[in-house]
Amino acid sequence: MPGGRLTQQDRRQIALGLADDLPYAEIARRLGRPTSTITREVMRNGGPASYRADLAHRAAERRAQRRRTTAARGPAPAPATHGRDADAVAEYEETLTTALMSSGLPRMTARVLTCLFTTDEGSLTASQLAQRLQVSAASVSKAITFLESQSLVRRERDERRRDRYIVDDELFYQATLAGARSNDHLVQTAREGVAVLGAHTPAAARLENIARFLDFISESIVRAAEQAREVLRTTPAPPSRPEDQHTSVPDDRT
Repeated sequence: MPGGRLTQQDRRQIALGLADDLPYAEIARRLGRPTSTITREVMRNGGPASYRADLAHRAAERRAQRRRTTAARGPAPAPATHGRDADAVAEYEETLTTALMSSGLPRMTARVLTCLFTTDEGSLTASQLAQRLQVSAASVSKAITFLESQSLVRRERDERRRDRYIVDDELFYQATLAGARSNDHLVQTAREGVAVLGAHTPAAARLENIARFLDFISESIVRAAEQAREVLRTTPAPPSRPEDQHTSVPDDRT
């Protein structure tokens, strides 16, 4: 049923669509579903190359069972603040997790980062992350280790001497610089190849062009990051209210 949970038959149709190299939008159209639903379903189950309908369906049933068990135990969910719709927030978190997975992050790492991004404080302890995500501390630790290596989170000790994992605006700047610097080793290695293969050979020319390209890209990224850094320190203006857009102007005519 469109809008309801995916059925096993839906998942088989998704698998057939992937086998035919259909885009997600076309698969979604044939099933009468939003494209985001298909994207999320595929990415959470191994991606287009590894998606298996029966395995995906069993995984969905296990998640549903865990949710029922969690509801029966009555865990403390994340507090609903600012009048947010809890269901809408949960749906958005799945969407953001899928987007992060599409950028190359493993699923658990993407879930941890999503959890930190959507927390108003921008920081949580390992135990808080494990509780909110209903996973083991070891799973959280592995994800955090990767995120720290990519400069996507930082660690601080709070007043109770617990490690807190933090995302803030400055981290995006630092992560961008780290990504640009990661090209430096490849540039150096390519230029070593130029000397080994002979400066006037086609292979050496190819490697030199790669080195020059990566050099240019890295320099451009660093320049752009420096210029855009101030954007991360800007407080966005609150959205205008509908009534503000239709304020009547007093009529001075008598």
